[in-house]
Amino acid sequence: MRNSMLLVGMVASVMAARTSSADDWPQWLGPNGDSVWREKGIVTAFPPEGLKVKWRAPVGLGYAGPAVAGGRVYLFDYVKRSGDLTNNPGLRNKLEGSERIVCLAAESGDLIWEHRYDRAYRVSYSRGPRCTPTVVSGKVYTLGTEGTLLCLNATDGTVVWKKELTKEYGSETPQWGFAAHPLVVGNMLYCLAGGEGSLAVALNKDTGREIWRALSADELGYCPPTMIEHGGTKQLLIWPPDVLSSLDPRTGQVHWSVPLKPTFGMSIATPRKLGELLYVSGVGNAGALIKLDSQKPAASVLWRGNPKNAVYCTNSTPFLEAGIIYGCDTETGALMGVRMQNGERLWQTFKPTTGNGRARYGTAFLVKHEDRFFLFSETGDLILAKLSAQGYDELGRFHVLEPTNEAFRRRVVWSHPAFAEKSVFARNDKELVCVDLAAAE
Repeated sequence: MRNSMLLVGMVASVMAARTSSADDWPQWLGPNGDSVWREKGIVTAFPPEGLKVKWRAPVGLGYAGPAVAGGRVYLFDYVKRSGDLTNNPGLRNKLEGSERIVCLAAESGDLIWEHRYDRAYRVSYSRGPRCTPTVVSGKVYTLGTEGTLLCLNATDGTVVWKKELTKEYGSETPQWGFAAHPLVVGNMLYCLAGGEGSLAVALNKDTGREIWRALSADELGYCPPTMIEHGGTKQLLIWPPDVLSSLDPRTGQVHWSVPLKPTFGMSIATPRKLGELLYVSGVGNAGALIKLDSQKPAASVLWRGNPKNAVYCTNSTPFLEAGIIYGCDTETGALMGVRMQNGERLWQTFKPTTGNGRARYGTAFLVKHEDRFFLFSETGDLILAKLSAQGYDELGRFHVLEPTNEAFRRRVVWSHPAFAEKSVFARNDKELVCVDLAAAE
C-alpha cells in the first residue's frame, strides 16, 4: 500500500511539473481559441546565432496546422498518389490519395501512430486538409477536405465514430474544400455540414449522435463555428457567405443576424470579440464592427467598412487589443493597424507578410505572448514583434522552413503554427519543424 501511494505521488509530481512548465495547443487558435500563448519561460529576444531547431519530421501535403496536447503532436495531411497540384482559383483539381492523421512525440518528433483512409479530391487549391485537429478528453477530431468527420482515440488512433457530411446531409464540397474547423465545447461538437436546414449541426462529441441542425444557405463558406459569451449568455456564431448569425448553442435557435456578404463565397476569418464589440471581415471590403447587447442576445452594426478603411482578413484571423484591430488585408497583403472606433487605417507594413511589397492574400498568423507577438509569415519566417497604435516594431526573425505551396505566382506557406512545450511547431508540404523558444536559464 505504501509503495502504491509513493507511485501515485511520483506520478502526480511529474504531472504537476509538466503542467507548470509546458502548455498545450490542442485546437485552432490555441487552448482558449483567442490566439494567446500563456506559457511562461519564453524568449523575449532571438539570440544572434538564431533559434535552435529541436527536430524535423517528414509529412505530406496540407494547410492544416498542428495541434499539441499531452506531450504529443497531431497533424493532418494528404498523401497524393496521382493528380496535378497546380493552383487555380476557378479550377477543381483531381487528385487520388489518402488523408492521414499522424501522432508524433512532441519532444523528439518520433511517430507514435498514424491513421489513413483513401480520399479522392475534387477541389481547388488541393494540397491537403484545411482543418487543424481538435484534441479533447482523450479524443482527436478531424474534418477532411471532402467532408469526412472523424473522432479518433488520441492514444492509439483507433476510430471512435465517423461521418461523411456530404452523404448524411446532402451537401456539396465547397470550391476550396471543407475548411471550417470543428468546435468542441462541453459535450457538443459544432461543425458546418451544409444541406437544407443543416448548414450548422451539433453532435454529441463522444458518439457522433446529432443533437440539432440549423440554417440554410446557398453556400457553406469556410468560417469556423465560434463561441462567444456576453451578458452572461453563450452564443454560437455561424457565418455562411451571406449573413452572420448568433445561435443558442443548446438548441440551434437563432438569436440575431447581420447581413455580411464577402465576394466569391469567402467567409473565412474567425469573428473576433473585444468587450462588447465584435469585428467580422472578409474578401471584397466586407467588414463590420458590431455592438453586442449586454441585456439580451442581440446586436447592432456600429459601422461597415469601405475600400479606404478597415482591414479585410482572409487567410489569417485578426487580433483585437486596446481599441486596435491588427490584421492582414486581402487586397494589399499588408499587416495593418486599424482603429476600432471608426475603421481608420493607422499604419501598414509588408515586412511580416510578403516581405517585399503588395500582393493579394499576403499572410501572417498572429499570436500574442505577454507584451509582444509571434508572427509566422507566408515566407516561412517566425517573427517576434511589438504591435501598437504607433506601428510595427520587429524585434527578431528566424527562418523556420521553406514555402512549398504556390499562390498568385509566389511561393507561400499558409499553415497556422502551434505554440506549446516552450516551442513552435510549424509545417509545410514536406516537413513539420519544432523550434525551441525556451528562455535561457
